[in-house]
Amino acid sequence: MPLHPQVQAHLDRLAAANFAGLHTVTPEVARAGARRLSAASVGEPEPVAEVTERVLGTDAGDVPVRIYRPAGTPTGVVGATEATGATGVSGTTGARPLPVVVFFHGGGYVLGDLDSHDGLARALANGSQSVVVSVDYPLAPENKFPAQPNAGYAATAWIADHAAELRVDPSRIAVAGDSAGGNLAGVVTLKARANGGPYIGFQLLIYPDLDFRRTNHSITELAGQYGNITREAQQWFMNHYLTTEAEKLHPLVSPLLEPDLTALPPAHIITAEYDALRDEGEEYGRRLAAAGVPVTVKRYDGMIHEFLRHPFDDAKVAIDDATTALRRFFDSGAVPRS
Repeated sequence: MPLHPQVQAHLDRLAAANFAGLHTVTPEVARAGARRLSAASVGEPEPVAEVTERVLGTDAGDVPVRIYRPAGTPTGVVGATEATGATGVSGTTGARPLPVVVFFHGGGYVLGDLDSHDGLARALANGSQSVVVSVDYPLAPENKFPAQPNAGYAATAWIADHAAELRVDPSRIAVAGDSAGGNLAGVVTLKARANGGPYIGFQLLIYPDLDFRRTNHSITELAGQYGNITREAQQWFMNHYLTTEAEKLHPLVSPLLEPDLTALPPAHIITAEYDALRDEGEEYGRRLAAAGVPVTVKRYDGMIHEFLRHPFDDAKVAIDDATTALRRFFDSGAVPRS
């Protein structure tokens, strides 16, 4: 299908801005530009019942998080500091704990933060009627692999261990992320399986980055087109994240290269027709299915990378599809595996 008209208008605005190539600037300059672009392109964030911030003291060090409680639900998270500056804790004791989604933002492990994905986190919380904990994992190049998987896994384990404190249900935990965050969500499930926990019942992978070999059809043919980064920028991100070329083949860098995908959580994978990461997300879905993992893969025609963060009509459809998949898991009465 042709590009959706809303996407084409967005890409026309990007072209008119005439940004410098990512590979020609420092991470600090790229982050500043990404913040400006994000502020100009995302819509008005939807209201939720409560937004709180705290720092989790994990085995991998301190990890800041932002916690979203969905609209229409009781508020109050023990030990949290109000992001809005309000004080006090409210809520209703004895209410059934909400499920929880541990969310990892995208940005190639170099860009992105809690603010860049605030709107998406809010939409996921409201749509799935779950608590979303958005994880501010350490960025590269200041922190190289495996700092990010270690922090993501440790944060997920902390949330599971402190479910009562957060007033969330430890038998209904999902992980989610977009792009590099989708990579991290998938990696966390691999680490949880290897370590025998924490229990993760579902994974939502939004145009995930899963194969650092950068050799498949879409990553080569669509590079530098339709808003996708160039081949040089692909290398820029990888050089900042990794220390050696050999690390590209590590399953905790490239989950698509994990030889055994059995006994992983059911998955919902979102891809986009004009996204350079399209093929690896869809291949991962096929490999999960072949390993006996329940999986749904949905491609959105006419869409591009990062489309869920923009006010496109199809972004709303994709978010509704994703949150429907999350609710289906949360309503299934899932209990931790023995």
